[in-house]
Amino acid sequence: VQLQAFGGGLVQAGGSLRLSCVASGNIFSVYSMQWYRQVPGKQRELVAESDTGGNTNYADSVKGRFTISTISRDNDKRTVYLQMNSLKPEDTAVYYCLADLGYYSGSDTIVEKRWGQGTQVTVSS
Repeated sequence: VQLQAFGGGLVQAGGSLRLSCVASGNIFSVYSMQWYRQVPGKQRELVAESDTGGNTNYADSVKGRFTISTISRDNDKRTVYLQMNSLKPEDTAVYYCLADLGYYSGSDTIVEKRWGQGTQVTVSS
């Protein structure tokens, strides 16, 4: 099972970026997918989350600017997007996705939370 994050980059304040988080492998269910961000010297903070019931939740600092998609399925992949609009310099961070998922490993079924690698988002003023 792999969890990969894509879409970071450098953008000017007021601009937009779309991050993608893709879970792939022998997955039988993804219960939720979340985006976190972290700046050096600070704790990782929850930005947005989406579950299989279509429920979403956002940090107050991004409400009205960020939108997390529902979890989509395409064969053995599950994807969630984070659309980030009206970006501010304080949104600069490494963004990580976290998936709560179930997958097959041989004859075993495993349910666990899995982190993806981070993707850097830099917003210039």
